[in-house]
Amino acid sequence: MTEAKRIAAEKAIEYVQDGMIVGVGTGSTVAYFIDALAQIKDKIAGTVSSSENSTAKLRAHGIDVLDLNETGPLSLYVDGADECDPNKCLIKGGGGALTREKIIAEASETYVCIIDPSKRVDVLGKFPLPIEVIPMARSLVTRELTKLGGEPILRDFTTDNGNIILDVHGLQISDPVGLEREINAIPGVVTVGLFARRPADIVIEGSEPIQVW
Repeated sequence: MTEAKRIAAEKAIEYVQDGMIVGVGTGSTVAYFIDALAQIKDKIAGTVSSSENSTAKLRAHGIDVLDLNETGPLSLYVDGADECDPNKCLIKGGGGALTREKIIAEASETYVCIIDPSKRVDVLGKFPLPIEVIPMARSLVTRELTKLGGEPILRDFTTDNGNIILDVHGLQISDPVGLEREINAIPGVVTVGLFARRPADIVIEGSEPIQVW
C-alpha cells in the first residue's frame, strides 16, 4: 500500500493555496504529504502540527511550525485515518495523536483525509478504537467501556500530552456520532478517536484510478 499512500498524499497538495497555514496530521501517509509539501514550502505561510513526530519531520524540511493559538482558524487540514466509512466518519489514533488531531480538525474549514484502499470500510470498528485517558481514570473508564460491549486494552504508549491510550476491540460502530458523544462524556476521557461529529470533508483514496469523494 506504500504507492497508494504516496498517490493520495501528493493529490492532497492540490488543495494547498498560496499563503496558507496548513494543518498537518500524523502517520505514514502524512509523511508522504510532508515530503510533497516540502517541494512547495516557499508557497505557504507555515504549518500547525498534530504531533511531535510530524513537527520534527516538518522542521527537518525547513518548514515553519506555528502554534494554533497564534494562527487562529485554519483553511486546510490534511491527515490520514485508520478507518473511513461511506459518510466520511473516521477512526483515528493509531499513531497516538488523536487529541491534537481532533483539535486541529475542529479549527479547520476543510479537512482532507488521505487514505489507501485498505482503510475504507462499510462499518467502523474492525480497527480497535483508540481513546486517550487521564492515567488515574484508567480503571473507571475501562469499566464503562466494557459496559458498551467493547474490550479495552491498555496500549504501552504515552501520548504527547502525558496520557494513556485504551484501544477498544470488538465494536461495530453503527452510530459513530452517538458513540463519540457517549464516550466523550465518561469522566477521565480526554477524547475518543471517532471523528464523526466533525468528519472529513474530502477523502482522497490512493487507488488506481485515484478516487476523491
